[in-house]
Amino acid sequence: MNSVGIGILGLGTVGRGVYRVLQKNRELIAARLGTPLEVVKILVRDTGKERGITLLPELLTTDPAAVLEDPGVSIVVEVMGGIEPARRYVLEALSHGKSVVTANKDLMAVCGQELFAGAAATGADLFFEASVAGGIPVVKILKEALAGNRILEVIGIINGTTNYILSKMSDEGADFDTVLREAQERGYAEADPASDIEGLDAARKIAILASIAFNTRVMLDDVYVEGITKIRPEDIKYARELGYVIKLLGIARETPGGIEVRVHPALVRCGHPLAAVSDVFNAVFTRGDAVGETMFYGRGAGELPTASAVVGDIIAAARNIRCNARRILGCTCFERKPVRPITAIESCYYLRLRVIDRPGVLAGIAGAFGNNSVSLAAVIQKTTGVVAELVLVTHRVREANLRAAVEELRCLPTVETVANIIRVEE
Repeated sequence: MNSVGIGILGLGTVGRGVYRVLQKNRELIAARLGTPLEVVKILVRDTGKERGITLLPELLTTDPAAVLEDPGVSIVVEVMGGIEPARRYVLEALSHGKSVVTANKDLMAVCGQELFAGAAATGADLFFEASVAGGIPVVKILKEALAGNRILEVIGIINGTTNYILSKMSDEGADFDTVLREAQERGYAEADPASDIEGLDAARKIAILASIAFNTRVMLDDVYVEGITKIRPEDIKYARELGYVIKLLGIARETPGGIEVRVHPALVRCGHPLAAVSDVFNAVFTRGDAVGETMFYGRGAGELPTASAVVGDIIAAARNIRCNARRILGCTCFERKPVRPITAIESCYYLRLRVIDRPGVLAGIAGAFGNNSVSLAAVIQKTTGVVAELVLVTHRVREANLRAAVEELRCLPTVETVANIIRVEE
């Protein structure tokens, strides 16, 4: 049997995991595939660095051409991260007709169209399962298993760091800053956690999923993004009183007016499957016109879960090479659908206000909502003496109306502050 040669770009956490899985399961993979997989070259910055794995020194190189131009490399695995030079290396590999497997969500969210065009030009494969939700095979599910459906919505907990933070805040009543420090100490959050806690990591992933689900190009700039930095223990406590938990969600939904694509904290009903997803786990909930509701759950990050998805793609690429069948997971963005602005969406809303505790305050607040066609579904009032905390949940309303009502509330002399506004996903 002729082996299929693999070149790896990067040997960080994911790269090490990919190498470990390929070596540990090499006999099983060869039996399943009918051909051995052989790592030919690995691109690194420093060949002398200690990496905690045993490998032959001659596998390592600091020269990209040793991977990209080697005729013995049939599959290039990009696990470097970032946009450049990863974009340039992937395009070069595709131009040589080499299949590419990437775990790079940044690259796919920002440069996906260019990369698919590069793959189409030479008939090469481009696989990217690991770019979303780690070890959960959601890309393959949307592209293949659910291909007979019109997908109506995709909702995901697709960032483990924020899910860990919100889960700990909910379980222990701790404040955001305390739990963030703990997440950093445990390695769940980066020293600079902005990409996670501001929602940008999840935004890249939901842009990829929305593009696949709705067959239309969704760019990162199309995604409305809010992070979790404004969530306080009292919000979690009030949500629980109302029968909800708070999660950072990536939401992609098709409506008659276009596509909704957004990332933000949301109140999720306790009985919903996503409400039970805790710690660093991810889950992706879908609704299709034929299959109905489905949910896929697992570890969304980490060395081995991500490596599992990468190696799965490597095997698929190798199988295509053996069968001379390429581009099985090519670009499916053959439609052009508008993305709706956030002000056009409809939702229910949770609001937490601090108000002067005196008669007539609630009537004035209700008037501000009524003036903007916002109706209330629930009210919780906690009095502390001079100041009261007021928690309101609205019925479904257009966001533009809700924002107008909030501006009117902020002008009322009895409203000290609008402390938080969180969307409610029913």
